[in-house]
Amino acid sequence: MRKMNEQSGCYRPVNIQGNKVSNRGTCRESPEKEVKRLQKRFLHKDGSCNVYFKHIFGEWESYVVDIFTTLVDIKWRHMFVIFSLSYVLSWLFFGLVFWLIAVQHGDLFSDEEVTPCVANVHSFTGAFLFSLETQTTIGYGYRCVTEECSVAILMVILQSVLSCIIDTFIIGAALAKMATARKRAQTIRFSYYAVVGLRDDKFCLMWRIGDFRPNHMVEGSVRAQLLRYKEDKEGRMTMEYRDLKLLNDQIILVTPVTVVHEIDSESPLYGLDRKALAKDNFEILVTFVYTGDSTGTSHQSRSSYVPREILWGHRFNDVLHVKKKYYKVDCLQFEETTEVYAPHCSAMQLDRKEQEWNRTEKTREKQAEKSALEIKSNQKSFSAVALITSCEDPEEPVKTPSQHPGEVSYRKAAVTLSRLSIESQI
Repeated sequence: MRKMNEQSGCYRPVNIQGNKVSNRGTCRESPEKEVKRLQKRFLHKDGSCNVYFKHIFGEWESYVVDIFTTLVDIKWRHMFVIFSLSYVLSWLFFGLVFWLIAVQHGDLFSDEEVTPCVANVHSFTGAFLFSLETQTTIGYGYRCVTEECSVAILMVILQSVLSCIIDTFIIGAALAKMATARKRAQTIRFSYYAVVGLRDDKFCLMWRIGDFRPNHMVEGSVRAQLLRYKEDKEGRMTMEYRDLKLLNDQIILVTPVTVVHEIDSESPLYGLDRKALAKDNFEILVTFVYTGDSTGTSHQSRSSYVPREILWGHRFNDVLHVKKKYYKVDCLQFEETTEVYAPHCSAMQLDRKEQEWNRTEKTREKQAEKSALEIKSNQKSFSAVALITSCEDPEEPVKTPSQHPGEVSYRKAAVTLSRLSIESQI
């Protein structure tokens, strides 16, 4: 390993190769540049977690204390081995005990004057067969315990009680393991890709869930979380969880359902455009908790999506078709998508452009209304002036010799009154 130059202010990056962490003596130019580690999936597509625990304090003690849960959680092949060994070892143990009792009592020498503790047991094989017959209650009738030894009678009682306990634990754990029906989760499928597209003029993140069994679940709840990997200045990685708000989180999965997350101002994907989404380092964890119709037990199915599994500007094809008497589900279209138009900008930029457009439209509407009011008021004033002007007499009225002076003044007063009334109305 090379030595770091302390005066140059270099920092040692951490590289991950497989499952090993190695420190190399290369230096980066400035501490402001983040150290990029190779991203590992936190949750596989099949729902299994990519997490391994090492050096757990009291690991075996916790497994032994909760032995029933341990038997339910282990794999079937391990369960079969434990199931077989629990009986075989108990047969061998009590067979050894009965053989030691026979050796101590002298039953192996075939002396007819001595009453044996266990009749017809002359070797370890005979003692093992007697133990097997006792615990399984076969009872062939050839080997049996006598009244000679109370210790042998006590061992028969202990073996009978222990056999009941073994049957209770092993058979109960096997039944509980079968009742969990973990393979039921494999018939719940998530779409391999998630898509981002416009839905009601809003950016939405969508993926599909489908149940491909004839007997469907009673009810189900969907949840999504965004897991983002962050690294501090010291090179330590932290995980940040943020919930994604879903428009349809409570579903009945009779037909495949498209789960929708609207990318709004509260969404962690609000500021990501197409390029930023592809380069970002996050993982979307989706879970579906449901109750099975056949067993009535609760199950959980899981999956995840990384940026390379999110298609921008796509939508899912239709899988549900309406027939005359029934609904038809085309399972071949479950994973199929179609490329559609979607802006490459982020949802935040789209909202800003929409707000600017709305402001421009409102300004245009106000200007149009203002200009319409001005034109209307000008038309009213013009008509009023024309009306007043038409009602007025000329400035110097011509006096005819036939008109009386009092009659002319009366006409002028009438014209003045009519003009005042028109102006008041305007």
